[in-house]
Amino acid sequence: MVAEGVSVPYADRGAGRCVVMIPGLGDSWRSYERVLGRLPDDVRALAPSMRGHGDADRPDGAYAVADFATDIVALLDGAGVASAVIVGHSSASFVALHLAAHHPARVTGLVLIGAPASFAGHPDAARFDQVFGTLTDPVDPSFVRQFTESLVAEQVPVDFLETQVSEVLKVPARVIRATWAGIREFDPSPILDRVAVPTLVVWGDADAVPVATRQAQDALVQSIADARLVVYSGVGHCPHWEQPDRLASDVAAFVRQVAAGTP
Repeated sequence: MVAEGVSVPYADRGAGRCVVMIPGLGDSWRSYERVLGRLPDDVRALAPSMRGHGDADRPDGAYAVADFATDIVALLDGAGVASAVIVGHSSASFVALHLAAHHPARVTGLVLIGAPASFAGHPDAARFDQVFGTLTDPVDPSFVRQFTESLVAEQVPVDFLETQVSEVLKVPARVIRATWAGIREFDPSPILDRVAVPTLVVWGDADAVPVATRQAQDALVQSIADARLVVYSGVGHCPHWEQPDRLASDVAAFVRQVAAGTP
């Protein structure tokens, strides 16, 4: 239980230095399913389905970035983990950055995958308002499938893609709208200089999400004191779906480097 009346399921595998893998808007812990089985046994990986998502409880409110970050702190407490490398995909990179800035003792490093820029003033914000902010139940499965397929540039297993579509369809429209509203109003820019941990920025150069550009990745690297960018050639918005072997290897190496103090 991460809050009163709110429980979230999570995958827990491996032992040793801990990494928490946070899925983005609409996704569940199964977004990292292809990576979890490829991580070495000396890395402990926790992959939650965040509140309202997957099979987690669905409270009436509290879907801001800070609420998700607070849930991760509670998850660490419940799992007996003092601190961890935090992995955030897409919008979950905001949660990871918030954790590093506001709960620095709990974060040893960050891995930001397909991180978006702030939506404040972005010319494509209205487009996302239309996509996420106006959803009603029942959510159209064909829309979810089309949107999910648009996130990848390389082929992924059909059964895995179908699983991702099914997981998104579990999320009520009100949760998508509320989560999007929290993402929409969150601007990471003022807190980037407070991120004092090693940070690995992972980006596919075929990412078609208009706010997750190379410019956005370069801005992160320039603003975070100890950050570096790794580019996955020919990969779209979901490197952990498209190249799970490489992503698992990069995360494991990063975790070990952080532990050794040589990122």
